[in-house]
Order: sequence, then C-alpha cells, then structure tokens
Amino acid sequence: MIIGILKEPEFDNRVSLLPEAIKALDKLKAGIIIENEAGVRAIASDEEYIAAGAQTKSKDKVIAESDILLSINPVNEDIIHKLKKGQVLISIFNPLGDKSLIESLKKTDQTYFSMDLIPRTSRGQAMDVLSSMATISGYKAVLDAAMRLPKFFPMFMTAAGTIRPVKMLILGAGVAGLQAIAIARKLGAIVEVFDVRTAVKEQVQSLGGKFIEVEGAIEDESAGGYALEQTEDFIKKQRQLIHDHAVNSNVIICTAQIPGKKAPLLLQKETVDDLKPGSVIIDLAASTGGNCYYTQNNKVIDIRGVKVVGNSSYPSEMPNDASRMYGNNLVNFLKLLISDEGNLQIDFEDNIIKSTCIIHANEIISERLKPLFSN
Repeated sequence: MIIGILKEPEFDNRVSLLPEAIKALDKLKAGIIIENEAGVRAIASDEEYIAAGAQTKSKDKVIAESDILLSINPVNEDIIHKLKKGQVLISIFNPLGDKSLIESLKKTDQTYFSMDLIPRTSRGQAMDVLSSMATISGYKAVLDAAMRLPKFFPMFMTAAGTIRPVKMLILGAGVAGLQAIAIARKLGAIVEVFDVRTAVKEQVQSLGGKFIEVEGAIEDESAGGYALEQTEDFIKKQRQLIHDHAVNSNVIICTAQIPGKKAPLLLQKETVDDLKPGSVIIDLAASTGGNCYYTQNNKVIDIRGVKVVGNSSYPSEMPNDASRMYGNNLVNFLKLLISDEGNLQIDFEDNIIKSTCIIHANEIISERLKPLFSN
C-alpha cells in the first residue's frame, strides 16, 4: 500500500501530513511518498520527510505510484485525468456545496472520500477536520480583530484613567464561535453570543459569554450540530435583536453557516451602517456568501470607518498546527481504511466510511448526498 501526499495550490500553505504523522503510519505498513516541497510552507522540509521514512518525488510520480492520494483542496481536472483506475482520493471536496464537481467525479473510475462529511459523533471526533479547522479560525479571528481594533480588549486601570473593556458579539456558537469566546474572554473582552440552537447556551455560559436567545427557533438534533433554516417570523425577531446588540459592540465575529447552503445574512446593511467608526467585523462565513451584508471573500472593506474582514482561510495562515491537526484527523481515518496487513479495506458497514465516501464504482455512497442527486 502506497500513500501519496500532494502539494496544495499556492493559495493554501497547509499540507495533508507532517513528518510526525508519517511516523504514526508505520503500523499500517504503508509506504509514503510526497510531492517535492509539499510541506515547505507548513514549515516541514523534504529532508524531514525523508528522515521520517517517506520518499519525495515529482507530482506525476506521486500520482502514478500511489494507491491512496491525500490532499486538502480538491484536485483539478489535470490531476483527475492522470489517475489510475481504482485509486482512492481523500480530500475536502465540499460535496454539499459543489454538485457539479460530484457529477464530474461520478464519471471517473476512482473512489473519493470527503473529510468534511465525517459524522459528528463521539467516534468521529478524532477525524473531524471541520472542527479542527474551525478551532483555528475562531482563535485567529479574535487575534485579527484585536490587531485591527483601535482599542484595548481588557479593562485597564491606569494613572491616565480607566480604559473600558471591548464589547464583542459572536454570531454562531459552533466550534469556531466557542473558540472565539474562549480567546476573547482571555483577552478581557465582554462577550455576547447569538445562536438559534438553545442547546449551546450552557457551553457559551461556561466559557464566560452571555447567551442571546430568540424564542421560536427551529431545532433538530439530527442536524449534526449545525443550524437550520428558520421561519420568516423568527428571522424578523432575530434581525432586530442582533441589530440592538451589534450597534453596542466594538467587534463582531460571524461564524454561522448551513451545510450546502448560502450562509444566513445576519448583519443587515442598516445594522453595519449604524456601527460605531473603528468597529471590526470578522466574517468566517465569507466563502459561502457571508453573514454580513458587505462581506466580500478574501477582502477587507471599509464602510465609513467600520472594517469588514471576509476571511474563510485562517487555517492557511497557521499552516503548521493546521497541518498537524488535519494530519492527525487523516491518520485516524486511514486506520479504518487499511488492514493490519497493510491492504486497502473499504467496509461500507462502517458508518464513518460510508458517510464519508462520496463516490465508489461510479455511484454516490454517502446517504447525505443521495437526496441531492436523486433526479
């Protein structure tokens, strides 16, 4: 069994596995080859990979010699045309949001696993790349806001007078939002948190945040911890409550997303227009449309002194630990796919394997995807 690691596109500094993770794969009896300089931007040299037992080769050789290929971003068509029949690709394909990609992959002769479909169960936690990357995003979002804000985060009692603490509003209390609460509180900010899921109220409060609640939210435990689309009446009440708290905040961090759909618009134009100059909005949902009216992905917009930062790629800005976390998730997943003898074993009786597999033998396997392609 040969596992190949591809170099990520120029816009992403991460790599699927660091040298330390390669050592963890020794028990799987798998050989490892990695594309030349694939780990350089994640602070991992070719020499370190070789010392860990891997080989470094050109992209074409990695593709040609591997049974399993690993990447973070979906491979492009040039790579797909070079794949061997029966080859396994593991990546983050975003299948719920990119139906055209899945349709094209169905026409190929490979098996594809998408790590963003790992079930959010107790057993799946060790493989949950979305939670891993969201942890980094929540952490970096607060630090980015602190650097852009023209104020201190904590209260200061000084001879020159008292500096009041920053007020922060966090929209969405998923993994990124909870991490943002923790970091913001450590920096001394007063934190308020909005989420339609009342189940997260206790977690928010345990981290020192104040939970803002709108009655009448639609909730479903089967949603895997994600928010659901809400009624028009609820959205109106939500919009007003968010506006009232936002205009009194110095920092707003947006994290709310719905899998496979456009991110909900939570910060309306009139709300942003009413914010105090110097305020900062960090929108982590920028790649799916953003929670803020003014958000543009990968851009910083100045709205009369209010900075709107659209950034869904904070993990790439912390590539070493992001790669470490992603790699650990991958290693745990690979243990399900490779037998003790070092052979590929795809057991669709295993819920994690079945849920994560998007295409096998030209058929859609994941039950989450089948309804989207039933016609």
